[in-house]
Amino acid sequence: MRSKVLGSVLTVLALGVGFAAVPAAADPSGGAAARQWQLTADQAPRYPGVAIEWDVPITMSDGTVLRANVYRPADAVGRAIEDKLPTVLNITPYTKLISAVADAGLALPGVEATLVSFLNQLNLTGTPLDGVTELTGLVTSGGMKAFGVNRALVQSGYTQVVVDARGTGFSQGVWDVLGPREQQDSVEIIDWASRQPWSDGAVGMGGVSYSGINSVQAAGHRPPALKAIFPVEPGNDLLRDIVGTGGGLGVGFMPMWLALVDGLKLVPNAQDVLRGTVDQRWLADRLADPFTMIPELVQAVSEPDIADMTPSTMAVAQDGPFYQDRRADLDRIEVPTMVFGGWHDIFANSEPRIYNGIDLPPGRKQLVMGDTYHLNPGQGFGTAGSPPRIDVLERAWFDRWLKGIDNGIEKYGPVTLWQQGGGWTTTDRFPRAGAQYQRLYLSAAPSGTAGHSGHDGSLTTQAPGEAARLTVAPGARGLCSRDAAQGTAGMLVVLGSVCTKDSRIQEAEGLTFTGAPVTEPTVISGPINVHLNTVHDTTDGFWAVTVNDVAPDGRSTVLTSGALTSSLRAVDDARSEKAPNGDYTDAHHRLTLATRQPTVPGQPTVLDVNMVPTDAVLAPGHRLRVDVYALSVPRYLPLGPMLAASGLRPQHLQLDPTQPSYVTFPTVG
Repeated sequence: MRSKVLGSVLTVLALGVGFAAVPAAADPSGGAAARQWQLTADQAPRYPGVAIEWDVPITMSDGTVLRANVYRPADAVGRAIEDKLPTVLNITPYTKLISAVADAGLALPGVEATLVSFLNQLNLTGTPLDGVTELTGLVTSGGMKAFGVNRALVQSGYTQVVVDARGTGFSQGVWDVLGPREQQDSVEIIDWASRQPWSDGAVGMGGVSYSGINSVQAAGHRPPALKAIFPVEPGNDLLRDIVGTGGGLGVGFMPMWLALVDGLKLVPNAQDVLRGTVDQRWLADRLADPFTMIPELVQAVSEPDIADMTPSTMAVAQDGPFYQDRRADLDRIEVPTMVFGGWHDIFANSEPRIYNGIDLPPGRKQLVMGDTYHLNPGQGFGTAGSPPRIDVLERAWFDRWLKGIDNGIEKYGPVTLWQQGGGWTTTDRFPRAGAQYQRLYLSAAPSGTAGHSGHDGSLTTQAPGEAARLTVAPGARGLCSRDAAQGTAGMLVVLGSVCTKDSRIQEAEGLTFTGAPVTEPTVISGPINVHLNTVHDTTDGFWAVTVNDVAPDGRSTVLTSGALTSSLRAVDDARSEKAPNGDYTDAHHRLTLATRQPTVPGQPTVLDVNMVPTDAVLAPGHRLRVDVYALSVPRYLPLGPMLAASGLRPQHLQLDPTQPSYVTFPTVG
């Protein structure tokens, strides 16, 4: 009976919401205009060569010298042309040496075309390695050009400047990790670039990940010469995005990332080595801070007592000034901004929020969200029905806003979304117009769809009539999951679609709650909240939750996820959003050790776990599912004190008719 009622309700929700009924402001592929953008990007270059000036010194206001590579259009004999041109700036912590090597390799005759052709033809479907092809998107989608050097852009009439961020690469100083001093550097670099003899005074900023974040931060400072930004995979709430989601440290990404940057910053300038010299200031700065943030990371994971944490560890382990200083002032951004992200990117939590937080008319701001992880931005772009390649859009964006070319890019989108379970769509906003929140209850009654799980429960339209206590224990199956792939920036997609696109292996150690099959396409758009009534045997716990699309053949695909440390459950209502009935739709947890509330063993504790915003459609015959876990490593690991308090003991979900657990999700229609 519950299944029939749920099916009826979801059918009502879906009436009139077929695939064709989704608002379409434009063709996701961009239509005829996009074909012209691609022809423009792929046409024979205006200038035959590129002249590179290596390791150009840029002196900051505090005397620190940063190093930049300057790429300028050149004539047939390699001389830089004298025309004053717009500048595209990329500030990177990964040493500009990497982008230089990648550029040199792709610049060899036939190399780029051969590589792209090979990767496009690579087909591992049906093999255990089918996930490998998901990592090719950075190259085939044009994302590599946005990450480093876009030689075609330079040869079309731009100067590109790639700068090692303070304390990284060959630049002097101590790495400030997107902090206030680094942001001031960005403003000063923009001013420097605009005053060079090769500059016409207009500067754009781009880049992937760190460089994208850097560009959003810089735009918030309103430097006069900055005219447009093109951030790919930027974050803005770094604690909730990846460092400490729900109070769980991102151990799949943070150690790997810090080791990469800290390792690369210790590589000396090859020219200095060949000359037998070394920048003494650079060397002194590296010796003063060789392993930025790594001691704090180690202590945050291993220290069981908050009282023994150092002030620097306390700063990065919780919300506060450290992260507030690293949030861009979105409401101050006034330059055209095109944001690229992915629903399973490590910064998926921030990307739609960046778009919504910028006070510009749609068109001058744009959002593109793909079905991607952090390492494969733009996967599938440039194919039939999908958005143009990233480098094509970058060229069109800067041509419009730095050169004033009327190419119609402002009419694209403005919101172009991969609708999970469907395909590419366009709309005028996110969440989609008309999204209204519904509540479905977690019930212990079996759905008959998940006999493989730790417990097969149901989603119902009414609170369960009888109480039940379900127990879930921490486990290691999270290594084979979409959580693991997302938390490692996409690296673990190599485990294959059996892990990343089907949760049944992980669900064996989780609690599943599955609804009835829908009979009409049902659109979900926006943030989701899962309200849990829990019981702990210790003074803390950790909960990881996913919301899934279950196909008729049983495949359970994660649409979105979230997590919460039980003692960090305090919610800041002033920064949260609620449905008309009072349910949280987007709970903003305080995530500070000062507001920590240990759980009382044996007593119920109510938690609101916020999911990453998403956009999806349940096709007829598909079902909505909520999965509840006691851990999901390597995506999350509780901080040391919380880990010690929880003891990684089993936890309980109390399904009580008087204090029910439920999911609150937005449907369109």
